[in-house]
Amino acid sequence: MRPLPVVGPPGHRVIRRADDRRATFAGVLVAAVFLALGAASAGLTIAHGGGSAWPALHLVLAGAAGTAIASVLPFFTATLAQVAPAARAIRIGAIALVAGGALAVTIGVSVPLTTLAVLGGCAYLGGLGLTAMAAFLPLRKRLGGRSGLVPAAYGIALMQVAIGVSLATAMVAGWAPVVANWASLKPAHAWLNVFGFLSVVVAATLLHLAPTVAGTRIRPRPSARLALFGLMAGAPLVAIGFATGSDSVARIGAFIELTGSAALVFHAGAVQRDRGRWTSDQGWHRFAGLSLLAAPVWFLVATSIATWRIIESGATPGAWSVAAIGVPLVLGWTAQVIIGAWTQLVPAIGPGDQFAHAAQRRRLGRLGTVRVLSWNGAVALLTVGLLAELDVVAALGAGVLGVCLVVALGLLASTVPRAVSKPVVVASR
Repeated sequence: MRPLPVVGPPGHRVIRRADDRRATFAGVLVAAVFLALGAASAGLTIAHGGGSAWPALHLVLAGAAGTAIASVLPFFTATLAQVAPAARAIRIGAIALVAGGALAVTIGVSVPLTTLAVLGGCAYLGGLGLTAMAAFLPLRKRLGGRSGLVPAAYGIALMQVAIGVSLATAMVAGWAPVVANWASLKPAHAWLNVFGFLSVVVAATLLHLAPTVAGTRIRPRPSARLALFGLMAGAPLVAIGFATGSDSVARIGAFIELTGSAALVFHAGAVQRDRGRWTSDQGWHRFAGLSLLAAPVWFLVATSIATWRIIESGATPGAWSVAAIGVPLVLGWTAQVIIGAWTQLVPAIGPGDQFAHAAQRRRLGRLGTVRVLSWNGAVALLTVGLLAELDVVAALGAGVLGVCLVVALGLLASTVPRAVSKPVVVASR
């Protein structure tokens, strides 16, 4: 017997989001795999007595964060605008190209296989293009009004990472003008990718995700606008300063970036003050909420260190140091946001019925307070241990982080149901 079609009241249009939800869910799982690969790479590097941390960083930043963004960004733009999502082929293509490109670049640069690395960079750029299509083409069907500040931030972030990835791909390909000036272009590339793309997208997403997690209304706040404007303007100014050797432009951009990151922390605190009082799934709510509150604080720590180095050294290659900001930026900010976001999103968009989702919330919320405190305490230990060259402290922090990540990945894996749910149909105006 064929099921009856789902229709809404007169004047409503039916928006089918089943494929969009599945694509987002699959992309989140791929991002989790990249986190695991990044941790494994870091562990192997330590086990072999040190070496370059670049593969692990790239797996987390370009792989895990990039894939998560390609998965979630189009989902949020279509949902917020209440329009039909992009075609399934575009969504899947964007995720596949970003994930495959990140993996190919990591392998190609590490082995090295120049051709593979260049092809990976081109694939990544193609995935970014499809991500932009998936995010913005559906907005043409929006009924009235402008798209707003969040979609504008997404667009600017995608343009910045396109420039940053193009620079790195041109360098790997051996294009002489870029190779000759790579010492100054490398910090520009890093700022555009990490601060101009990743952090802008995460910040823009937190403006509506954090209130949802906290159980409060999504409402305009001056801190939200200041955060987005500061983060959108700061990174490109710093990149221009490095590329042109202008100390003043780089310092102005760094101050603007620092202001934006401080405003984001203020916004996170304001959202938490307005949070709802949950009567069920306490561990799940607490873990997701505290993760998305703590992550901006670590972003402010990373931005403060990066800003101080530019103030001290100007727009010189030595002003950029992954070693100085890597732990708060990668583990405190990026990884924590990814884990907090999948904790919130998987029971909301993943396959399964309401009973499966309830079980997912219980699993993902297990020992929620202990886990979030352990993660952030370990990030603090690792940061202090590395900066102060206290090997025992750093080793303790790294060990606790490893355990926390294994637990988070294990809980996520346990929430994946065996059967795919029936299509979800949402009726909206």
